[in-house]
This record gives sequence, C-alpha cells and structure tokens, in this order.
Amino acid sequence: MLNNQRFFWKIFGGYLLIIIILTLLLLTITLRVVENHYVNSLSRSLEKLNISVVPQIIPLIVNSNDEDLDNFIKETGRKLDTRLTVIGADGKVLADSENDPAEMENHGYRGEIKEALSGSRGQYIRFSKTMQRKMLYIASAIEYQGDNIAVMRSSLYLADIDTLLRELRSKIFRISAFVIGLALIGALVYSRSLVRPINMITEASRNIAAGNFKTRVLLKGSKDFESLANAFNRMSEQLNHSFTELEIQRDELRTIIASIQGGLLVLDAKGKVLLYNDGMTSIATEAIEKGKYYWEVFRDTTFLAIIEKTQKDKNGMTQELESGSNTFLCNVNYLKANSETVCVLYDITEIKNLQKVKKDFVINVSHELRTPLTAMKGFIETLEEELPQEHKHYLGIIEKHTNRLINIVNDLLVLSEAEDRPALVIEDIQLRDFRENIMRIFEPQAIEKGLVFSWSNPDNITKIRGDVFKLEQVLINLIDNAFKYTETGTVTIAVKRDRLHNIIEVSDTGIGIPVDQQSRIFERFYTVDKSRSRRLGGTGLGLSISKHIVHLHNGEIDIESLPGKGTKFIIRLPINLS
Repeated sequence: MLNNQRFFWKIFGGYLLIIIILTLLLLTITLRVVENHYVNSLSRSLEKLNISVVPQIIPLIVNSNDEDLDNFIKETGRKLDTRLTVIGADGKVLADSENDPAEMENHGYRGEIKEALSGSRGQYIRFSKTMQRKMLYIASAIEYQGDNIAVMRSSLYLADIDTLLRELRSKIFRISAFVIGLALIGALVYSRSLVRPINMITEASRNIAAGNFKTRVLLKGSKDFESLANAFNRMSEQLNHSFTELEIQRDELRTIIASIQGGLLVLDAKGKVLLYNDGMTSIATEAIEKGKYYWEVFRDTTFLAIIEKTQKDKNGMTQELESGSNTFLCNVNYLKANSETVCVLYDITEIKNLQKVKKDFVINVSHELRTPLTAMKGFIETLEEELPQEHKHYLGIIEKHTNRLINIVNDLLVLSEAEDRPALVIEDIQLRDFRENIMRIFEPQAIEKGLVFSWSNPDNITKIRGDVFKLEQVLINLIDNAFKYTETGTVTIAVKRDRLHNIIEVSDTGIGIPVDQQSRIFERFYTVDKSRSRRLGGTGLGLSISKHIVHLHNGEIDIESLPGKGTKFIIRLPINLS
C-alpha cells in the first residue's frame, strides 16, 4: 500500500521548504532595503543640518575666531544631540562638539573630508578613534567667495541606528512568523487534499493490476482530480473491454491450435518452447514441455538444422522432412518483431505415397506406350510409300497425332527423371560451343518464319557452370515456345552476370501471356492457348521440365510478359555451382 505519511511529507515538506526559502529571502532583502533607506534618510537629515549651520559659522572661520567657533559648535551639538566638527581646508580640526580640537589629529586624509573638498557630499561609516565607537559621518564643504575654506561634518553613533533597526527587525520577524504560520496551515490542508485522491487512484490501480477491471474512482469535492478520475474510469472500462476481447481471442486461438492437424511449435529467441499443440506432441522424439530447448525434444538432425538456419538467417524456409516412415512438409518462419520462431509440420506421407503411385503409373504407362507408338510410327512410314496419293492425307493426320503422343511420352519420362533429382554432371560450359549448337538447331526455323534470331553475351563471360545436356534441353524448350508463339519480330538469347549468378534471358516479341495466367505456366499440361498448342503439337510439359532442371541446379526461373508485347524467361544459376 502507498506510504501515506511519506507521500504527504514529500508534498508538505516541499511547500515548507519553498515557504522558508522565500521568507528568508524576502526578510533579507526587506531588512537590507529598510536599513539602507534608514541610513540614507539619516544622511540627508545630517546634510540638511550641515547646510543650516554653515551660514552661522562662516564669519567665525573667516575672522579666525576659533574659540567662539568651538563654543558655538559645542552648544549646537548639545542641543541637536549630534556630534558636529569643523575641519579647515588644510585638515586641521577647528572645532568639535565632543572633544578639544587642539588634541585631535589632522583630518585631511579622512575620506568624507576629501569628498567634501572635491565638491560632493562626503559620507562614510567607520570606527572613530577619538570616540572609540562606530559612527556615520556626513561632510559638506563650506564655501566663501568661491573657495572651499573649511568642511562642516556631522555624525551619529551607529549604536543608536542599530537599536532602531533591531526594533524594526523584531517587528518584521513577528509579522513574517505569523505569515509563515498561515502559509503552513494552508500547505497542510492543501497537501492533505492532494494525497487523498491520489491514494484513492493508487488503490484503484492496484485493483486493476490484480484483474478487477470493474474498479471505479469516485471523487467528491475534488475538482482538481475530477478529470483524472474520469480518465482513469474510462481507461478501466476500455481495459475491461480489451481483456474481454483478448480472452475471447485466446479461446479462439486455443481452438484453432487444437484443430490444426499438423504439429505446431513456437520457440523464443533462446530456442525454448513457448507454445505447442497435440500434433507436435506426437511428432516429438522426447516429452515436450514449455521451457525446454527444442534440441532436448527433437533428435532429427535435419529438423534441427532447418530451425538453426532460420534463426541464423532470420528468414523463413520450407523443406520436406523424412522422419522414420513418415514424410513431413516443414515450414519454419522467423518473427522479427519478437525474435520468435514458428515451426509447422504437415504430415504429407499419404500425398507422397499417392505421388509415387501416380509417378510410377505414368512411367509404366509411358514405357508401355513407347513400344506400340514406335511400331505405329514405323508402319505409318511404310504405308506412306504404298498408299495412293488420295489416302495420304488421312495417314498424315494419323502420323501427326502419333508424333504428338510420342512427344508426350518422352516428355513424361524426362519429367519423371527430373523429379527424381538425378545427379548432375557439373562442368564448365564453353559458351561459344553451347551457342553454336543452339543456333544450329533453330536457324532453319527462324529463316522459315522470317524472324531475327540472335545471341548476345559480354566478352568477359566465356563460360558458365552446369550440366550441359540438361541446360541445353531447357533452352531448347524455351526457344521452341518462343518460335511457336512469335509471328514477327525477334527471338533473343542474352547471357549476363551479377555478383552471385549467371543469368540467361530468352526473349521474344510474340503474343505474350496474360498476367493472371503467368503463375500457372510451369504446371504440367498447362497451356495458355489450348487450341493453338494442339495445333502446334505442344505437350504442356516443356516449361515444367525446364523449371525442374533449373531447380536441380539450385537456380531460379522467372517470367516477364505483357500480352501483345512479348515474353521474357529469366534463368539465374549460381556462379559457384559445384
């Protein structure tokens, strides 16, 4: 609970300190101002006294009547209760109301005498050796016929001034003490009025922190904190609403996680388990618990390597993973916001088995079809020589469809081989020889259609690394498509290089591919213009084969195309392919 006394004394003590400092400062300034004003007022009075006495003593000074001058000064000083002294221009004391001038030392060096003789009022406060007391001196020059013939000096004992000032200070201190008392009472009341609503809001905050979001603060008679209390109540309502929504979302999330068929695993930045579902429990090698490290739960080295690479590169990755007799599709993503790793394992064993059955079926059917189709092609060629001319038209149709079936069977076998990820024969491919082989294959077709067929590469790129036969098959597929769908213009092959990749681009000025179909062109048997593809004898497998071969080289193949403008296929192959 909030320490009420400590908080109160912090506020009250602050006000007390400010009041004391301001009061002391005000007292110091006030006393100094009053004292200076009082001394200045006395100084002006003494100066006027000097001025009033001077006319009466000038004749005595001029006639050098020192005895009468001294008697006059003593009598006047006694009446006025003020010490009066007349000093000659040479500093000799001519008369004094308190002492025998003959026994007094020369006063020419005194500050007030010098100032008076120089034409200004002389004012000094100092200790008098003659009187053995501290005094205030005011000196005025006595002028006769344009010359300063003497100085009239009056003085008062500062002890008398100090007595008056002490009485004044006493009155000021009493008044200040009364004011301080009133101020402290006000500070006390105000401090208590501040502490009470703050304590109420603090206690309400603790209730909210404990989960009681229905807490409200009701302040009566505290206008200063009313807006704060209203804001606090609105915050409490909003928190209650937000936590209710969060609770609903959490329940929904739990339901969703529980319904996920695959395994779900969430790891923190240190690799500790934060969240998992029942599916992951059945996949884990050891008993899975929150707070355990993922390498304590899983023993599959491939899975551990995928997680480690994802956390290191901070990029997601997807990879197939075989564990025992099961095959999983492992998807791992890195959440940069909170440095967490999310792993999802989908059991794709049945899908892989189905794919294998399908692939085996395709291979078996392809092999079974190859023999009869080859025989049919042979018989067709034989019949072409023996049939009359009027029947050869029908035989041409049979031959065309037979060749198309043979091409489909061959492409299916090639695609099946690529999907099995056969070992590549990686070597340095001399671009000059590679270019000649490709150009020789398609130059007749370019001449027949009237297209410009060209190849370009910088002089510093003389070779690339890869499987020469498989890359040749990729280029043949891409260039063949370019010629099929280009009626006018150009078909161009360009070889480039960036920091990490060798880049091969196959461009044409053909009919192009609609944007909404570009994502599907690498699928098996997918053709953009089915009627045109059938007419030109396409199988719909060439691009799929090309994609698999490029991926075997750890490369990428992309497409850029605009309908009516042409198409460009971009192949990126790692420079340091091994």
